[in-house]
Amino acid sequence: MKTLFKATAVASTIAMSASAALADGKVVVYHWFEYIPQELVDKFTAETGIEVVMDTFDSNESMLASLKAGGIGTYDVSVPGDYMVKIMSNEGLLDTIADGELANKGNIAPEWANPNFDEGRTHSIPYQWGSTSFAVNRDVYSGEINTTDILFNPPAELSGKINMLDSQGEVMAMAALHMGIPQCSSDREQLKALNAMLQASKGHWASFNSDTAKEVLVSGDAVVGQIYDGFSAKVREEGTNVEYAFPTQGYVVWMDNVVLLKDAPNRANALKFMDFLLEPENIAAVSNYARYGAGVSGVAEYLDPALAEMPESNPPSSAGAGVFIEVCDEQTQAVYDKIWTNLKK
Repeated sequence: MKTLFKATAVASTIAMSASAALADGKVVVYHWFEYIPQELVDKFTAETGIEVVMDTFDSNESMLASLKAGGIGTYDVSVPGDYMVKIMSNEGLLDTIADGELANKGNIAPEWANPNFDEGRTHSIPYQWGSTSFAVNRDVYSGEINTTDILFNPPAELSGKINMLDSQGEVMAMAALHMGIPQCSSDREQLKALNAMLQASKGHWASFNSDTAKEVLVSGDAVVGQIYDGFSAKVREEGTNVEYAFPTQGYVVWMDNVVLLKDAPNRANALKFMDFLLEPENIAAVSNYARYGAGVSGVAEYLDPALAEMPESNPPSSAGAGVFIEVCDEQTQAVYDKIWTNLKK
């Protein structure tokens, strides 16, 4: 969920990172773009002597594809969203964290200590949590925005001015909410209707971009942008008059997590990095930078007080329920993958 470091082509990234991973005193991290302050990375290195080698991705699905294409055995940790942790675990891509290997595991907030996507936190620790909806430039559009029609059946003045995240999970989850159908529907008629709706909606969209989801709103290249709540807050902080929508149909909630990857070449250093992020002061620095919530107890005293007052953190009473992205069975997922592939053509 979210670029300090410029993403490179997958092949060259893997080659360069593989060489770095063989050196002593490193931890190789596969991370979302624009999602950790450089000062915190420097602090970790100063305290431990461990160099952080960072590479970035722009969606859960691209991260998974890269790891399966040769990244396992190259990276030590990654930062997938909640549903992707479960998928990665099911596909055997994660290592198990044994009891006692994380000294700060007890700092995990009780509500995030035993999530259904990683029961007992055997593979992961919480990183940040928030929501995904969309933001609208209020200098351009003054109408009602708390409806998913803005994305999928917009008024004429917004047509052609919408950026969607290049993220299958979040686009498809919002589409299911819009249609009032299950996220993992196997009903043939519902799936046909979902595909038809998305193909029709595509004509209203200007772009699919995740890594520039903030910039297109700041520049005015988009008037509406599907976006993470922290990014929406940053757009406002950069001077663009956007409002973050909480649709009556509902919106997506998420938790990003740091996972220990299978065959991590610097496993001990990876655990030190995870322990570092479980210290309240350190993870609070991420929240203050990225404008999301932390999953660790004891962070309140370190947080920017403005975080609690952000409109993105305070849904109105009219908002629909926030929902996590669901993991479909293999057969159903194959249908959704086909719908997504056709949508991106």
